Amino acid sequence: MKISAKNKSVGFGAIALASALILSACSGTTSSGGSALNELGDNEGEVNILSWPGYVEDGSNYPDYDWVTSFEANTGCMVNAKSYGTSDEAVNLMKTGEYDVIAASGDATLRLIAAGDVAPVNTDLIPNYEGIYDFLKLQPWNSIDGVSYGVPHGYGANLLAYNTDVFPVAPTSWSVVFDGASENSGKISAYDSPIYIADAAVYLMTHSPELGITDPYALDETQLQAAVDLLKGQRLHVGEYWSDWLKAISALDTGDTVATTTWQVIVNYLAEDTNVATVLPEEGATGWSDTWMVASGAANPNCAYAWLDWIASPEANGMATGFFGEAPSNPEACNYREDCEAFSAGDTEFAGKLYYWTTPIEDCLDGRTDVKCTDYAQWTEAWTEMKG
Repeated sequence: MKISAKNKSVGFGAIALASALILSACSGTTSSGGSALNELGDNEGEVNILSWPGYVEDGSNYPDYDWVTSFEANTGCMVNAKSYGTSDEAVNLMKTGEYDVIAASGDATLRLIAAGDVAPVNTDLIPNYEGIYDFLKLQPWNSIDGVSYGVPHGYGANLLAYNTDVFPVAPTSWSVVFDGASENSGKISAYDSPIYIADAAVYLMTHSPELGITDPYALDETQLQAAVDLLKGQRLHVGEYWSDWLKAISALDTGDTVATTTWQVIVNYLAEDTNVATVLPEEGATGWSDTWMVASGAANPNCAYAWLDWIASPEANGMATGFFGEAPSNPEACNYREDCEAFSAGDTEFAGKLYYWTTPIEDCLDGRTDVKCTDYAQWTEAWTEMKG
């Protein structure tokens, strides 16, 4: 079955994904999570999976969406799935030891690794890993020192959405929501999360190069303050901070918002003759790439590896990422979707302009050792202060 762009409303409602990135920070990334498997044994008969809603569908919620039943039939591993609503919840649930596998966003992966709750993954035991886009492998949010901690699930960008009546020519810069926001005061929207500080940092990388920002998730105190100051200026012109994707759709549709950060899938839900379009500005953008990880104390490691291989396969990856509303991690997945072009799937130039969500930590992710970077707790405090 192929998945089309207009077919995903039920899945993307799960997208509490982005709705809450309320994080506690980790100060390092040293893991005590044990070693990766050296070889596979017999499947244990079940696997306990923790994920975002919409990542593990067996047809019971929506009959047309089922990539679990075939997995169970092919492997003998019965799936016990639980969904979570925020990354904080996921991190806490993993501490119970009840789960074999987790699908984690970049705002949680480093915390899971640092806590020793997930183990390195031997990708040689996952045949479909070879088919994953290279630009998603061994990245800062899914590996440590060249050691893989999981299998990429999919990825997406936080794009600039704009009203084509207000902007007949597509904007080329995020300046329309930052330095130029006053031109449409009250009709600018912004994503409601401390992680949005990274969006301001991306803008400053181009427009204030003297700050020396090379990674929007690695900000020292001076760089963080500069990003917050930019956001304080923006706040004067923001009509709404959004975390509810339905409200974001409505505001764009009615014209209450004429420029905002968005996800492509949000715009896809507007009418085909909509006056809203998206663009990846010249400065680049933040984005996300989720990772399937194996618990360090997994009771069912063989079934866990079987799931990681299955979800990376073209058909399962195509169905799962299409249902949720993001680009797949496996290019062959596009054979099972009709909307890959809408998500710029496989466009390496596009993907190279994205700065994927990563947990800010004290140890600077850009490699600096002569300064301490600000962690997510500091970002949360700064965000709360900025909003007032």
